[in-house]
Amino acid sequence: MLGRKLRMGTICSPIPSGTKTSSDVCNADWMASLPPHLHNVPLSNLAIPGSHDSFSYWVDEKSPVGPDQTRAVMRLARISLVKKLMKKWSVTQNLTFREQLDAGIRYFDLRVSSKPGDTDQEIYFIHGLFGIKVWDGLMEIDSFLTQHPREIVFLDFNHFYAMDEAHHKYLVHRMQEAFGNKLCSACNVESLTLQILWEKKCQVLIFYHCPFYKQYPFLWPGKKIPAPWANTTSVRKLILFLETTLSERAPRGSFHVSQAILTPRAKTIARGLVGGLKNTLVHRNLPVILDWVKTQKPGTMGVNIITSDFVDLVDFATTVIELNDLLQEDRALAKC
Repeated sequence: MLGRKLRMGTICSPIPSGTKTSSDVCNADWMASLPPHLHNVPLSNLAIPGSHDSFSYWVDEKSPVGPDQTRAVMRLARISLVKKLMKKWSVTQNLTFREQLDAGIRYFDLRVSSKPGDTDQEIYFIHGLFGIKVWDGLMEIDSFLTQHPREIVFLDFNHFYAMDEAHHKYLVHRMQEAFGNKLCSACNVESLTLQILWEKKCQVLIFYHCPFYKQYPFLWPGKKIPAPWANTTSVRKLILFLETTLSERAPRGSFHVSQAILTPRAKTIARGLVGGLKNTLVHRNLPVILDWVKTQKPGTMGVNIITSDFVDLVDFATTVIELNDLLQEDRALAKC
């Protein structure tokens, strides 16, 4: 365990003060650094850190309100102050894609939309307000993967807004253009291991929660990566929900996402209007959520992918990664 912690605690760049924060810990090659007996364990049995609304580290308060919002919110947002307040509740991460990848995040929760009034097919990330162009995010991820050829990422496109068939085709072609041969075709979940992916030089699994996935072999159906949502502001109810949904996890045929996140209700936002999501809900509850993570074990009926808001506020990624130390050798595995 000691050697593992040393490996996971490498600093990405020197820090003048000599101190270290959770966002400074570099887990850029944690998959490549796993012990040999885990190279042949199905990815669905490994513990993998992920981020919720992964792209929302930057949203544009000057752009129109997204089509994921109600008409009432759209009307209110004509007042400039409303958009500034929306931003406080739309942002769920501090780190860019590259910084999340360096920190060890390997699962990305992605929501996308076209932009009203745009004459082209450009697609943007969205969470209340528009984020960066999807293309820019894909290129940032691809750059990291090229530099770290043994790291694997899960890109979960689970919400689509204001998109017709032409938009979907444009987006999928951009994925092909960005990742090329790094894309992993959908296959039997249990047969997918690090060793298999390394041999095939595949690094990207794309899940597409839309029937359009059927047209492309490298798009995995959304049902292969269920992500039950607690939809609560109570950390006690969240942990009970996580425990229950883990106990109901299908033993085969899919990955599993444990969304270790709290969701504000209208009255939560009203009470903490100026404070925003981070100061109102996340700061005080994240340590409790992390304590729950520390009690988990990966495996057939254990945790697989665990997501969080503001993954840099605590040592989230390293805590999830080190759960893999609990896995015992198991070499009885098939190939794709």
